[in-house]
Amino acid sequence: MTDFKQKYEEYRAHFEDYLVQACDSMAFQPSVLTESMRYSLLSGGKRVRPVLFFAALEAFGLNYRGEERLAFALECIHTYSLIHDDLPAMDDDDMRRGRPSNHKVFGEANAILAGDALLSYAFDLLLAESGRSEKHLAAARTLSKAAGAEGMVAGQSADLLYTGKNGGEEELAFIYRNKTGRLMAAPVAMAADLAGKNRAEAEAFGLALGALFQLTDDILDEVGESSALGKTTGKDAAEDKLTAVKIFGLEGARQRAAQCAARCRELLGTMDADRSFLGDLVDRVLMRNH
Repeated sequence: MTDFKQKYEEYRAHFEDYLVQACDSMAFQPSVLTESMRYSLLSGGKRVRPVLFFAALEAFGLNYRGEERLAFALECIHTYSLIHDDLPAMDDDDMRRGRPSNHKVFGEANAILAGDALLSYAFDLLLAESGRSEKHLAAARTLSKAAGAEGMVAGQSADLLYTGKNGGEEELAFIYRNKTGRLMAAPVAMAADLAGKNRAEAEAFGLALGALFQLTDDILDEVGESSALGKTTGKDAAEDKLTAVKIFGLEGARQRAAQCAARCRELLGTMDADRSFLGDLVDRVLMRNH
């Protein structure tokens, strides 16, 4: 696992360096817009999606250096989703990554606009990258689909729809696949697009990894520590969210997580790629405490 930690930190640090430089170059007016965008972009976090993108590129035999703008677009979309998710009209959370949420610092209206700006900025980046090659255009389309009405936004909508209502495994699977899974599958599928590899196999693995991530997220909301997670815990039960713990119970959710991890490894075995880092990542997601 030491090699995994070192490699993860290599990917994360490389992206973080790029992100700092990119944020330094932002100079949108009025200045509060730039400040609020930077605040959330630079608030830390595991940078799972850019790391996964870089790792998948290397797994498919490509150099991840030079593809930073696509990784930045991924992080812009993820960050916008977190800003909006924390709003009172959504999940109403005052903390994110151990800091006050964007709307607690800049106000609700500015937080909404910061999220809007990050989403639009992501598409500026994707349009710029799509001109490099047909493969880059395909990768941009992959992320575009994952982020919108056929992906993450649909999952967020379903999450709100079933809050406080009865729902079963089918509804939960839809939320998992779209709210978390599509934006977790996107970096793997984007890497496959760039490498000319089987995109369906890459996406299937990414969707399973996203489901595993959300399963462990549901479990940690029940048993995790707010200080470790950097956000409020116990909110799912308090708000009567449709979660794996609600449907299967805590032990049942843990069993599902173990089964999902096994499925990830099975799907990983079908991919024409170096599977060592990605396999270790599955284990880390299963055992994570934050």
